[in-house]
Amino acid sequence: MRSHYCGQLNETLVDQTVTLCGWVHRRRDHGGVIFLDMRDRDGVAQVVVDPDTAEAFANADRARSEYVLRIQGRVRLRPEGTQNPNMPTGLIEVLAKEVEVLNTAATPPFQLDEHGKVGEEVRLKYRYIDLRRPEMIDKLRLRSRISHSVRAFLEGQGFLDIETPVLTRATPEGARDYLVPSRTHAGSFFALPQSPQLFKQLLMVAGFDRYYQIAKCFRDEDLRADRQPEFTQIDLEASFVSEDDIMGVSEAMIRQLFREVLQVELPEFPRMAYAEAMARFGSDKPDLRIPLELTDVDDLMSQVDFKVFSGPASAEDGRVAALRVPGGAKLSRKEIDAYTKFVGIYGAKGLAWIKVNERAKGLEGLQSPIVKFMENVVEALLDRVGAEDGDIIFFGADQKRIVDEALGALRVKLGEDLGLYTCEWAPLWVVDFPMFEDDGSARMQALHHPFTAPSCDVETLKRDPVSALSRAYDMVLNGTELGGGSIRIHDQAMQRAVLEVLGIDEQEAREKFGFLLDALQYGAPPHGGLAFGLDRLVMLMAGARTIREVIAFPKTQSAGCLMTDAPGGVSQEQLRELNIRLRQKAKVEEPQA
Repeated sequence: MRSHYCGQLNETLVDQTVTLCGWVHRRRDHGGVIFLDMRDRDGVAQVVVDPDTAEAFANADRARSEYVLRIQGRVRLRPEGTQNPNMPTGLIEVLAKEVEVLNTAATPPFQLDEHGKVGEEVRLKYRYIDLRRPEMIDKLRLRSRISHSVRAFLEGQGFLDIETPVLTRATPEGARDYLVPSRTHAGSFFALPQSPQLFKQLLMVAGFDRYYQIAKCFRDEDLRADRQPEFTQIDLEASFVSEDDIMGVSEAMIRQLFREVLQVELPEFPRMAYAEAMARFGSDKPDLRIPLELTDVDDLMSQVDFKVFSGPASAEDGRVAALRVPGGAKLSRKEIDAYTKFVGIYGAKGLAWIKVNERAKGLEGLQSPIVKFMENVVEALLDRVGAEDGDIIFFGADQKRIVDEALGALRVKLGEDLGLYTCEWAPLWVVDFPMFEDDGSARMQALHHPFTAPSCDVETLKRDPVSALSRAYDMVLNGTELGGGSIRIHDQAMQRAVLEVLGIDEQEAREKFGFLLDALQYGAPPHGGLAFGLDRLVMLMAGARTIREVIAFPKTQSAGCLMTDAPGGVSQEQLRELNIRLRQKAKVEEPQA
């Protein structure tokens, strides 16, 4: 039906006849001449309709915003003074000979031009309209280019694109599974995969050597700006490799991707141990663009007569840390109160601070409600953090986990609010993660997943699991975890030992992972891999605020779809076929007067 996309037109096509199909972006009537801005996925082109083409003019006259038209006409240069150099097609226009209305359109629920302001709920409800906006088209086009680049790179490195099952069985991966009832196996359930983890390991046992997949994954978890119940990951696995091999090919892929798509040459990828990242930045995915660091002051605060500080400083699981903000003394009390409220989100009970107005004056040059409690250590404290005139020093004092999360988040927020970024892109690898973590439950938990290889032998692991490090690695970019991976366990004895540490007995291990334990008996090669979050990657490269901006049809933060009204109810007949009966909530009787 068309010869060209609207955005393809330029001055090389002058005097040629073209056929365009698209939507009316804007209609203007100027003294009997009708101007139509025609839009499709490639851009916008101006069409001029004169009254001397009666039928075309009549159709153009009744066209309104978002009508679907087919237009045939001759390309010509715009008259002098009407050209638009800010528009790719701004030097030319199309003089219409035929205008055909392919479909009419109701008035859209919001304007599609770049000045339109509309809430996200309305945009998601009418997503098919929202996706017509050029900026949304650009983001999904970018996503397509990224996927293409990734596939081309990995296939060039000898990786095979292999699909793994979407209907599988529930396995512990750190989040709730989405369950699918089986009609043919009454009382049994499939689970949608949280990742293709076990299947890609089995492909290595099968000898495929190098696998990749751009895979749909599902997690029934609480959502944030960078989470969705269904998401996409770039999944890869290889045999006979070390950590350096996997990290090397992954880094090369990301470098080439940024070079091809954004024309950006990424800087070096430093490596940082997990313990160092937590100590310096309070996060295992630190944003290295921000030149602020946490400083431990436990030894100093244990000497003060102020239990808010001395208590955590002396506790085994406590931490007192300082965060110096150069030039931060200009912050108002109102701003400091807002930051105090912010860290409360992470469990902090407060936010102590000292403003360094004039250090040479000693205590008189400091402004703070807490200085009087630490006169004996204040000079050593200022030296420790490198305080200078005009700085503010924030303090966190609590359980280590709370201090890390609160000050780590505050560091990021200050970096954004105060414009402290020192560069555009700051990648790194975080390595040497602990094997296990204690989250307060009866069992220890795997920090990554239970198939990650430890860096010690079986006997050492069993003797001191708390101190064991894993052979895991995370790629971080600008404070966002792009991907995580590890060398996997390929030895059955080691896999049993890890499951044992996690409190998974033989019966439970057989029930959940019997197929994997069996496979490890038959010559499993050393192997490892990594999975990148494609949605997060596109979000970063597009400069978007949330991954909902780079997914065609995303869910809300409550895991619902406003457009289709999913999830929804099903009929009693469907439930009977699945042998499911819904339990009704008991009605609460109203108290009698």
